[in-house]
Amino acid sequence: MKSNYKKLGQFIRVVEIRNKEDRKDNLLGVSTRKVFINSVANTVGTDYKKYKIVKKKQFTYVPDTSRRGDKMGIAMLENYEQALVSQAYTVFEVTDAEKLNPEYLMMWFRRPEFDRYARFKSHGSVREIFDWEEMCDIELPVVSIEKQCEIVREYNVVNDRISLNEQLIQKLEDTTQTIYKQWFVDFEFPISKKYAELIGKPELEGKPYQSSGGDMEFSEELERDIPIKWKPDTLESVLNVKHGFAFKGEYFTKQDCGNVLLTPGNIKIGGGVKLNKMRFYDGDLPKDYAFNVGDIMVTMTDLSKVSDTLGYPARIPAIKGYKLLHNQRLGKIEFKNDFVFKEFIYQLLCSTEYRNEIVGGATGTTVKHTSPTKIMNFKFARCFNPSIYKKFCQVIKPIEDHKESLSVEKIELKKILSILLTKISNLV
Repeated sequence: MKSNYKKLGQFIRVVEIRNKEDRKDNLLGVSTRKVFINSVANTVGTDYKKYKIVKKKQFTYVPDTSRRGDKMGIAMLENYEQALVSQAYTVFEVTDAEKLNPEYLMMWFRRPEFDRYARFKSHGSVREIFDWEEMCDIELPVVSIEKQCEIVREYNVVNDRISLNEQLIQKLEDTTQTIYKQWFVDFEFPISKKYAELIGKPELEGKPYQSSGGDMEFSEELERDIPIKWKPDTLESVLNVKHGFAFKGEYFTKQDCGNVLLTPGNIKIGGGVKLNKMRFYDGDLPKDYAFNVGDIMVTMTDLSKVSDTLGYPARIPAIKGYKLLHNQRLGKIEFKNDFVFKEFIYQLLCSTEYRNEIVGGATGTTVKHTSPTKIMNFKFARCFNPSIYKKFCQVIKPIEDHKESLSVEKIELKKILSILLTKISNLV
């Protein structure tokens, strides 16, 4: 053991405080992402007095590791003064924050090496348990409290920047969907001079269409009013959805070889790419099954109970040094004819109307599926004048470009976090 490595047991103790006041607020669970989450437990008829209380800067972990793959469920409470957790969880605290900074300890728990250690040390026949004795037997570098605080500050600066990026990205996504809805659902697009002349109403130039008296007509196919001279159409008339390739499992690797094997898990709820978990492929690459920057992919399989990501799109970002592979159960959007309005199609694939149809028509029980045919059969109101799509894309593209730059920056920042976590192990 290195000179500054010490057993964790001398710095922590179990906390056993029951909910005697019968409070029912802030009932939380613990995620393998090392954060607290809202509990999904059925609380009908539950005796809340049996729940444990966890307070700010205290830790909670799930001793049962057998059902969580290679991840350990552990978190430090930060966003509440106190909360409730299951009686099956273990709550503990640092006994002296002047010797061991709780945030520094949480950084140690976030390391993938800790997850591997906890799984290796877990034992049991029916369920594998990482018990309290094993937790106390962990060895970690306990350097000076000043050095611990310095490392925590470095980590928090980067982590806060990631959180800010995520907030900005969400605002940009909300903005683009709001504009899409305004133009193509509420039909309040600003009327151009050319469009006003085409419909014989030059006085409407620059005004929102429907609320300014733009003529509407009922579409039986879409079961709603749409602007006059627009027509119902299917996505099949403007695009094709190409299936991905079944890459051979024997060449899957966690080693960074530059070839990222994308999966449905790389698409966010609401649309967009996420690369916090990357699987690599070290075999020969088939022709035409690598994405280009700016391509749009859609997910056609979803493991969640409510089809969180089914049918959602993601635009392929430019990430230096990486090639993103077109894996099976991901569709690639290929445009037909002259209808190459990527920003419009992307927002349509994020829309509520599209999602309702895709999720409503999904097959499967545990795993939900859609297909290229179902996606291409989606009907939308198509404008006879392509200048509207061109103008919409001009408005949306700068927002999307900014969102993409923030997403790429977030990926790089997460790499820095990983380096900082690794840095702890090298302290001597």
